[in-house]
Amino acid sequence: MTMDAGMSVEQPLWRALTAYRVLTAGYALALYVHAYGEYVHPLGAGAYLAFLAVWTLATVRRVSSAERCTPPFLAVELAIALTGVLLTPVVDTQARIDAGGPTLPSIWTAGAVLGFAIRKGWRWAAGASLLVGAANVATAGGFAQDTVHNVLLVCIASIAIGYVVEVARASERTLARALRIEAATRERERLARDIHDSVLQVLAMVQRRGTAIGGEAAELGRLAGEQEAALRTLVSSGVVPGAAAPRAAGGLGPVSRAAVPPQRGGAEDPAGGETCDVRALLSAYAGSRVSFAEPGAPVPLPTAAARELAAAVGAALDNVRTHARGPSGGEAQAWILLEDEPDAVVVTVRDDGPGIPPGRLEDAEAEGRMGVALSIRGRLRDLGGGAELLSVPGQGTEVELRVPKDDQGDQRNQ
Repeated sequence: MTMDAGMSVEQPLWRALTAYRVLTAGYALALYVHAYGEYVHPLGAGAYLAFLAVWTLATVRRVSSAERCTPPFLAVELAIALTGVLLTPVVDTQARIDAGGPTLPSIWTAGAVLGFAIRKGWRWAAGASLLVGAANVATAGGFAQDTVHNVLLVCIASIAIGYVVEVARASERTLARALRIEAATRERERLARDIHDSVLQVLAMVQRRGTAIGGEAAELGRLAGEQEAALRTLVSSGVVPGAAAPRAAGGLGPVSRAAVPPQRGGAEDPAGGETCDVRALLSAYAGSRVSFAEPGAPVPLPTAAARELAAAVGAALDNVRTHARGPSGGEAQAWILLEDEPDAVVVTVRDDGPGIPPGRLEDAEAEGRMGVALSIRGRLRDLGGGAELLSVPGQGTEVELRVPKDDQGDQRNQ
């Protein structure tokens, strides 16, 4: 990922430099016309200024960006400016020079120095300003007050601008690096969620069933348990070996995502994207152990957001299936409640299991079991929402998933 050229903080400086060159070239011509009769060789001064005007207009595009404004071009630009400064005593009178009269290129000379500042930084700007200062001192025949003042002004301004540009470029590189890291982290979390929702669940099931069956199946279960532990370590350390197949669930057992219907009563989003009725996705989880309560009207969300919300619900149900046991000792009963609030879509998953002991979630995350951290909270965080978990020992667990509607609109417009 690289910073877009239009986002560069130095681009406005190039546009300002382009305008500065054109305006100061016109200013130099106006000074020449105003003092035409005072020159010793007005035609020589006019020839130089005509060349300066043609050069400035012909190279407008060359100073519009860092790619076009190359160091060789800036060197030629600086040479033209120095030539005009040193040519001033030849075409102008000494009296005008001693009185502080302008050089032939006048303040156009500073444009060449500023070009070095923007393109190469403050060190090159300092070198170019010293050359311009030396030429002005030579033209004035000494360190006159006005000459020193002008030289210091150009030198300080160019160094300051060069330093600011260097800092801005360093900040852009830091921002680009941070964006790359953020994108990589989000991709790792997405892959980790998919792995947790599919491969790890299957391996855990094979381990349990193999141990229960015994014999050769027990050895298969042992190997599955070892692979599950190794894969959890990779996921928790941020090294994901590859994407896993997506998942969904009906009831409390895993099935193919294809079992989840794409939409029911879908519509077009006002921003131009497709929406999906969340009811259709969540109804696929209903079964003998899962009750689903829904509004009577469609609950639309952007398709991608609706699927992520449904996957988070599936992860919560997987936790119920894996860890919770009902009052009678069998699988816990689960309830899904879908609510369509004015500013958000809220899904509550509740079970009648024994609840989660205090500190268990933190221990599970430390062991690499990232179901709640990644498959639930990670998904909701990526959607701009959140997940709240309430568990009382002996009274079951309740997970509230909230996806704000406005954030989904903002994400579509980005």
